[in-house]
Amino acid sequence: MGMADQFKDKAQELADQAKKAAGGAKDEASERGSEAQDKQEKMREEGERARDEGQDGFKG
Repeated sequence: MGMADQFKDKAQELADQAKKAAGGAKDEASERGSEAQDKQEKMREEGERARDEGQDGFKG
């Protein structure tokens, strides 16, 4: 194997590692985004429930 082939192999190996790392980071970011959306939805529902309870309780 020539020196040029060794460099090509190493470059390909590094490129594959970079793709894998980027994919993992993308998956992690997507998961965090989903968790944030779930939390936001839960808080919105709790706010609506509190608002409804507040309106029901006021018979002024």
